[in-house]
Amino acid sequence: MSSKRFKHDKRVYLGALKFVPHAVYKLLENMPMSWEQTREVKVLYHVSGAITFVNEVPLVVEPIYLAQWGTMWVMMRREKRDRRQFKRMRFPPFDNEEPPLDYADNLLDIVDLPEPIQLEVDEEEDSAVCSWFYDHKPLVKTKLINGPSYRRWHLSLPIMETLHRFAGQVLSDLVDRNYFYLFDRESFLTAKALNMCIPGGPKFEPLYRGMEKGDEDWNEFNDINKLIIRSPLRTEYRVAFPHLYNNRPRKVKLSVYRTAMVMYIKTEDPDIPAFCYDPLIHPILSTNTKKTYDDDEEEEDDGFVLPKGLEPFLNDTQLYTDTTAAGISLLFASRPFNMRSGRTRRAEDTPLVSEWYKEHCPPSHTVKVRVSYQKLLKSFVLNELHHRPPKAHEKTQLFGSLKATKFFQTTELDWVEAGLQVCKQGYNMLNLLIHRKNLNYLHLDYNFNLKPVKTLTTKERKKSRFGNAFHLCREILRLTKLVVDAHVQFRLGNVDAFQLADGLHYIFSHVGQLTGMYRYKYRLMRQIRMSKDLKHLIYYRFNTGPVGRGPGCGFWAPMWRVWLFFLRGIVPLLERWLGNLLARQFEGRHSKGVAKTVTKQRVESHFDLELRAAVMHDVLDAMPEGIKQNKAKAILQHLSEAWRCWKANIPWKVPGLPVLIENTILRYVKSKADWWTNVAHYNRERIRRGATVDKTV
Repeated sequence: MSSKRFKHDKRVYLGALKFVPHAVYKLLENMPMSWEQTREVKVLYHVSGAITFVNEVPLVVEPIYLAQWGTMWVMMRREKRDRRQFKRMRFPPFDNEEPPLDYADNLLDIVDLPEPIQLEVDEEEDSAVCSWFYDHKPLVKTKLINGPSYRRWHLSLPIMETLHRFAGQVLSDLVDRNYFYLFDRESFLTAKALNMCIPGGPKFEPLYRGMEKGDEDWNEFNDINKLIIRSPLRTEYRVAFPHLYNNRPRKVKLSVYRTAMVMYIKTEDPDIPAFCYDPLIHPILSTNTKKTYDDDEEEEDDGFVLPKGLEPFLNDTQLYTDTTAAGISLLFASRPFNMRSGRTRRAEDTPLVSEWYKEHCPPSHTVKVRVSYQKLLKSFVLNELHHRPPKAHEKTQLFGSLKATKFFQTTELDWVEAGLQVCKQGYNMLNLLIHRKNLNYLHLDYNFNLKPVKTLTTKERKKSRFGNAFHLCREILRLTKLVVDAHVQFRLGNVDAFQLADGLHYIFSHVGQLTGMYRYKYRLMRQIRMSKDLKHLIYYRFNTGPVGRGPGCGFWAPMWRVWLFFLRGIVPLLERWLGNLLARQFEGRHSKGVAKTVTKQRVESHFDLELRAAVMHDVLDAMPEGIKQNKAKAILQHLSEAWRCWKANIPWKVPGLPVLIENTILRYVKSKADWWTNVAHYNRERIRRGATVDKTV
């Protein structure tokens, strides 16, 4: 694109750099899940090929989505247990100097696509879901979904029961809310307000400073109304009864003291009747119930007999049916399985493991895992505190307005093809920006590493400095390239679906090692730490029993959510920063038109410049229109030569110079000579008096 006929296209490509973060966000948001072989996505693309947006929202039905990930958990654990040696894929998947693969040449004609991860569904036992369970948008053309907009769902009892069974591995078994006494949202908020830490709970900075220092005019010894408690107070007492055991409770919340006891026990055996006596809560004791009577006592008989034909109420109705046990289990299930209908949500807005860290961390876990539980709880509490109800505002549809122009068109593409396009486009844009600044000694490789091709001089180093917006965009593209290349390796058959899932899990939980994003936006260390905490949380549940340590855990969705939320927040900022960067490239800095203030160091040169400008103005006014530009440089040289001759006390005469111009130059030399002489006399006088002399005066 170095020739002049591409000048317009280059400007379009560079201008599209502003929207690259948005394109990356939409691409990663619509990633194929582990149970999908391929995924076709709607795309909105610029006619010049400058940028490609994935124009879809990945809406999911929550119970189905949780059940799908529940089956992934089962299959991945089974695979890791049975596989002798699990080999993790190489990072980066392709070499730095290997250009992105062309989709049409390498991936389009593959007939035998690799198998995704899917649980074998029993056609009899799981007949309610077996035909559509792993589809891209399940049930989209049925009456259970509102229509192609995929906004609302309404599922039947057999479907919900099967989904609940599939999702069992990622759901909590706790049904009794009393387990969470002093370990719930209200208790954490109260502990934070009182500057205390519930055992196993999060720690915070004090909400109110100086709480331990009491009021000097009042203390517990001179207050007659003071309740003095001699026994030591535990933290739990202070949190449970904040108004009783604390001097000055502020911003505290009262939590539920006790909920009704739950008598439901989850049955593992499907053959057990719906209503049965569970030995855990209904022990049946084997006692001797045979009555003994004395000989002289006879059993009283009042002769009461029920009339013939009398039947109990609902005698013809069955006590339970095939779905009764399922209905009872769903009644005590956690959200969303206790609902029959609801609204779909974006895939990244559906939490999978958030209930895990809200339970007490098992004491057998190592310190690092207990700390991870605390940190995740801390972020949960802070999110609850800072949550504000969303304000109603008019949505501005970026893609809708772009689609309405003649420059954008829509089509459907394979997700991998769209990903390769975004990576190529991002690479071209960054390269154009580098070459626009004439930084030919910097090389951007295909994995988005920016390296100098030689040892740079100080001036070159200064010129080659880019801002944080450029580098952050480059590192985000680097992360995108890692994800897309992992999928390309899967399509080529170099890795299987389990290795792909493990690779994605590794990418999203090791962003700090694989990219250098934190160098340009250090606040995203929060996301890096949260990914690490989630990794600990998942590993210590995944690697239990027959499943040992090492690679093979491909449960990547929780960490994927963290980075999507980061992108969701950084996209508007990056758009603004990149917009400013491009405006500066195209229009130049606005500060050029502002007059500089004259500092003391610049007095002499400034006077000289103004004087020369005045002379040039006079000379050019006196000259004809056609020859102004050519002669200006020569006249400036005559000016400098005349001044040097005056300082050296040499007569100055240029044969053939017009009289008007010669007189103007002599007038300039005389003015400057007067000023120069005055300054010299002034300095000599100051030296004679012994005053300090500034060299610029």
